[in-house]
Amino acid sequence: MTHLFRRHWSHHCMMSATLVLGVALLTSLLSGPTVAFVPIGGGSSTHVSITGTALLQKVTETCRAVAEAAGHEFNPTGSSAEELVQACLGPTATGDVSGAKFKSALQEIYTQNGLVDRNFVNSAPHHFNSEAFAEGRGLIIEGLVAINANIREENFQAARETLGRVLHTLQDFYSHSNWVELGYTEPYINLIRMDLPLENLADFSTATCSDCASGKCPNPILPNILKEKKLTSGYMGIYSAAKPKGKCSHGGAGDLTSSAEPRGGISKDERRSDNVDFHNAAVKAATAASLQLLEDIRVAAGDNDFLTMMGIARSSVVCFVIDTTGSMSDDIEAARTAVYKIIDGKKGTQDEPSEYILVPFNDPEFGPMIRTTDPDKMKREISLLRANAGGDTPEMCLSGLQLALTGAPDSSDIYVFTDAVAKDIHLKDTIMALISSTKSTVSFFLTGSGRRRRSLRASSFEDYKNLALASGGQAIQVPKSQLPQATDIILDTSTSALVTVLQRARNPGKQETFPFMLDDSQKNIIIYITGQSISFTLTNPAGVMQNHNEASGKLGSINAVGNLWRIRLNDDNIKGTWKINIISNQPYTLKVTGQSTITFIYDFVERFGGPHPGYAVLSGHPQAGQPAILMLSVIGRKGSSSVTVGDVSLVTVSGPETVRNSTTTDMGNGDILVTVDAVPEGEFVVSLKGTDNVSGSGFQRQSTTQMSVSKVNIKAVADSSMQPGKTFNLPFSVMTQGSDGLYSISARNDKNFPMSKPPSLNLTTGQYANSSVTITPPANTPSGSDVTVTLDAKSSSGADSNYIVLRFSVVNKTTDFVRPVCEVVNVQADDCPHDLSKCKPFQWKLAATLSDGDGTGVANVSLRQGSGNLTTSLLSDPIIKANYTASCCSQIFELEAVDKFGNVGKCYHSIVRSAGPPTLPALLPLWLCLLVSAFVTWF
Repeated sequence: MTHLFRRHWSHHCMMSATLVLGVALLTSLLSGPTVAFVPIGGGSSTHVSITGTALLQKVTETCRAVAEAAGHEFNPTGSSAEELVQACLGPTATGDVSGAKFKSALQEIYTQNGLVDRNFVNSAPHHFNSEAFAEGRGLIIEGLVAINANIREENFQAARETLGRVLHTLQDFYSHSNWVELGYTEPYINLIRMDLPLENLADFSTATCSDCASGKCPNPILPNILKEKKLTSGYMGIYSAAKPKGKCSHGGAGDLTSSAEPRGGISKDERRSDNVDFHNAAVKAATAASLQLLEDIRVAAGDNDFLTMMGIARSSVVCFVIDTTGSMSDDIEAARTAVYKIIDGKKGTQDEPSEYILVPFNDPEFGPMIRTTDPDKMKREISLLRANAGGDTPEMCLSGLQLALTGAPDSSDIYVFTDAVAKDIHLKDTIMALISSTKSTVSFFLTGSGRRRRSLRASSFEDYKNLALASGGQAIQVPKSQLPQATDIILDTSTSALVTVLQRARNPGKQETFPFMLDDSQKNIIIYITGQSISFTLTNPAGVMQNHNEASGKLGSINAVGNLWRIRLNDDNIKGTWKINIISNQPYTLKVTGQSTITFIYDFVERFGGPHPGYAVLSGHPQAGQPAILMLSVIGRKGSSSVTVGDVSLVTVSGPETVRNSTTTDMGNGDILVTVDAVPEGEFVVSLKGTDNVSGSGFQRQSTTQMSVSKVNIKAVADSSMQPGKTFNLPFSVMTQGSDGLYSISARNDKNFPMSKPPSLNLTTGQYANSSVTITPPANTPSGSDVTVTLDAKSSSGADSNYIVLRFSVVNKTTDFVRPVCEVVNVQADDCPHDLSKCKPFQWKLAATLSDGDGTGVANVSLRQGSGNLTTSLLSDPIIKANYTASCCSQIFELEAVDKFGNVGKCYHSIVRSAGPPTLPALLPLWLCLLVSAFVTWF
C-alpha cells in the first residue's frame, strides 16, 4: 500500500491576520515533502500547506483557550514545534519537550490527504469533479461522522487518517468548481451540513463553459451560468476524452477531456498568469473551509481531546502487556511496583506519561485493552490483576502484544512481562509487520526457562529476542527475585524527548569497539548491554576509561541484573566521541539512549506518476532491486533551522556492519529527500549525523525499527468505513519480482472479527494477482471503534515476504444530521452601566433552552465565550434549561451544544451597547461573524 504526498495547489495560502504567531509556526512546521516537489506553475502552496495553515491556526487557538481556562498565559518563546508544544502544555512542561509527536501527527494527516490523489485519482466524488456534488458531500459527511465517533472512542489515529482524506475532498471543491468564479468569497457551509440542501446546481444537460482553444482563458464560464449563480465543476478524463456536451473540463495535461470542445479547463490547482486572482481566491476559501470543519470537530471533541488527536502530549505512552497465568504473581507485583514508581515519581512533571495502557493475557483469553490518561485509574486497574489459571506453559503472549501494537499510538514503548513462550507463535509475522508499521519499541521481561510445550510448533525465548531487536527494544532475562531491579529501564524510557544514539547486535558474539557521538543537547545518557559472559571498557572523549567491574567510576554508574548491564553516564563533559569495547563469545546487544529535542522522523517512499506526480509513503518493505528513497524530517532545539544535516545512511544492526551512504536533497524546513542506491542486505536502520547549530557540536541519531527489502509488493486501499453487522469486502493485489509460484496469504485483525481470505495466490513474475478479504464486524461493535487489518504474502520457501497494514473505522450508519437548537428566552441586563469602568459590582443573567428535536439527544453543553457561571438541567431532558450569570464586565456569551452524533449547535448573545452589530473576537471563523446579529444568533 502507498500513502502519498503531492504538490497540487500553488502559492499564496492565506492565514488569519489575527494569528501572526501561526504564520511563523506554518513556516516552521509544514511538511517538507510538499515543499520539495516540483511545483505546477511555480509557487509554494499545496494541499498540505492549506491543511497545515488551518491545523496550526486551530491548534494555536485551542492551546490559547486551554491556557486561559487554566489561568496561565500562552506565550510560545519561538516558532518551533517544541516551543509551541511547551507553551501549549503550560507550566507543567518544565523539562525538554519534543515536538516529534506533534509533527508526526501532522504528517499522518498530510499523508492521508495526499493518498486521495494516489488511490482515488479517477473518482469524481473524491475531487468534486464532473459535477459530483452530492456524492462529494456524502464523503465529507461520512468522514466527519467517523472522525467524531473515533474521537469519542479515543481512536485518535483513525480520526487523523480520516481527517486528512476529508480535508482533501473539501479543499478540492474550491479549486475544481466555479464557486469563486461566481463571486463567493466565503466557504460553502452546506458541504459540511447534511441538513442544508445543495442549491442551484447546473443540470446535466446545461452547457456551462465556452471554448478556450489556448487552454488558458481567465474565465471560460458561460455568462448565463455566472448570472444565474449556477454551480458546476470541471469534468476530468484520465482514460477517456468523453464528457457531456457543453460542459467544463478540469484542464491540464492529465485531463483528456480538455481537448474536447469546449476546450480548456476551470481547475485552479495551478497558479498561472491567467488565473492568479481565481487561484488565490480558491486557496483562501479552501483554507477558511478547512478551519470551519476543524472548528466543528474541535467543538464536538472538546479542547483536550482535539489537542490529543493533534499529538500535543506531555510525554510518552507507557504500555504494559502482562501474563496473568498462575506462575506470574511475582512478575505482576514487579510490574505493579514499576507503574507506581512512574506515577508517583513523575506526576505533575513533564515526564509524566500522557497515557497508560494495560493488556493482560492468559490462556486462552487475552485482553481487554485498558487505556486511560488518569494515573489513579491505572493504579486501580493494575492492582486488580491476579495470577490464575493458564495450565500449560505457553501462553497467548503475541495476541496480547498485537492488541497493544494496534491500540497504542505509533512510536510507543511497550513492555511485556511473561515467564512462558508464545502459544500463538503463528502471529509472529503479523507482529513483525505491526512493529515496522507503528515504529513502536517492544521490550520483554522474561523470568522463565523459555522451554516450549512438546505439541507446539517451535517456539522459544529466541522469538521474543528477535522481536525485541527488530523493534529496537530489548529482551531481558532475569530471575523472578531480581525482576524489580530490572524494571528501572521502564523509568528510563518513560520520559520525554527520548532518542537513540546507537544500537547494535552481534550473534555470535565477538570482541568489537563501538564508537558513538554525544552532544551538548543530550542528558540522562544510558547504555544498555544484554548478553551472557560479557566484559567491557568504556572510554570518554578525553581518554578516561571505566570497565565493567567498576560499579561507580569516573564516567558513570554500572548495574547488572540477569542478562542486563545498565550504565548511566555522569552528566558532566559528555560532548564528543565515546567508545565502548565489548568482549564476549556469546550473542549480545548494545543500545545507547539519551534525552534530547534533536531528533528525526522518517518514512520510506516511492515515486508515482499521473496527473499530480509525487512521492508515496510505503506500508511494507521497500522493493528489492531499486534505490531506497526516504522522506526525513529533522527536529532541532529551536526548530529545523537550528540543525545542519550531515550524513544519512542505512546501517546494518546485526552481523558485519555495512553502511550504505546516500545522496540527499534539502527540501527546506528541515525535510530531506534521501536516496540510497545500494541497500544493505538483511535488516538495517536509518542513521543520521549532523551539527547542532545552537552549540556547534556534532550529533548522532539512529532509528530503532529495523527494515529490509522485498521482491513482493501488496496493494490495498482503506477507502471507507465498516458498519457493525455488515460484511466488508477488501480487494487487494499481490505481485512479485522474484520467482513464480505459490505465495501463502495470511490476513488477521486485532479485534478477532470474522474474516475470509484465499489461502494462497499463484504469482507470475511482474504481474499482479487480484483477490479480496472479507471482514464482518459483529453487530454490537461500538460505533467509533477501529480495526487494524494486516495482510501478508510469503513465498513457498519462506525466504521472501511483504505485508500491508490498514486501519478502518467501524461506524454506525447515521441518520441524525440536525444540529441542536438554542433559544435565548430571557435576558436581565438592565443593571449593567453604560460606563464599563463601573461594571465590576454589577451582574447580568441569561436563560436559554436547548433541544435536539428528533435527534439522538444532547451529549454535552459548554461555554465557549464568557467568564460567568453556566448551569444546565439534566441533558437527558427533552428541553434543557441553561442559566448563565456573569459580571457586567463580561459582555459576550456563547454556548455550544453537541449531540450524540457530533452535530454542533451554538447560540450567541451580547450586551454590548453599540449602534451596530458587535464585533466578535478574531478567533471566531469568518462565517460565524457574518451570521451574528446585534444580540442573538443560533446555528
